[in-house]
Amino acid sequence: MNLRQLNHMPTHFLRDELQGCCGAKNWVNKMIAQHPYDSEEALHEISDKAWSRCSEADFMEAFTHHPKIGDIESIKKKFASTSHWSSGEQAGVDEADTEIMEDLVQMNDKYEAKFGFIFIVCATGKTASEMLALVKERINNDAHEEIHIAAEEQRKIMHIRINKLLS
Repeated sequence: MNLRQLNHMPTHFLRDELQGCCGAKNWVNKMIAQHPYDSEEALHEISDKAWSRCSEADFMEAFTHHPKIGDIESIKKKFASTSHWSSGEQAGVDEADTEIMEDLVQMNDKYEAKFGFIFIVCATGKTASEMLALVKERINNDAHEEIHIAAEEQRKIMHIRINKLLS
């Protein structure tokens, strides 16, 4: 799809496409309100502006639209509509050894128990070992700091997915 096609898309289809980039309804609504988009650059700028005006509740909603890092079965089942993106984004876990994967699953569970949401990281280009190191580092943050770090990671993911949408 290109920008012209996106701009001529009926709103209900546009909503579905944008929801694949970010699951927060408030963000999607803000994006639709600015439709059509003058350029790909403008689309990314609007995305950032919309995300910056979202609340922590919106961040939490967006996080629920992601599978846990390394949870391949979850990607296949619950996130079938975006699994082609999620599995590609998490390609680094495909080559991980069993011990690293088990540690990653355990740390994901500890992280979720502490913060109330799954570990969000822009996994593109990262190995399982790198993601494990990040979750071990970030689990020491306080909740306020961590939700904003996770929101920034979500913002990076949105941009990658917008680019994929337009490719």
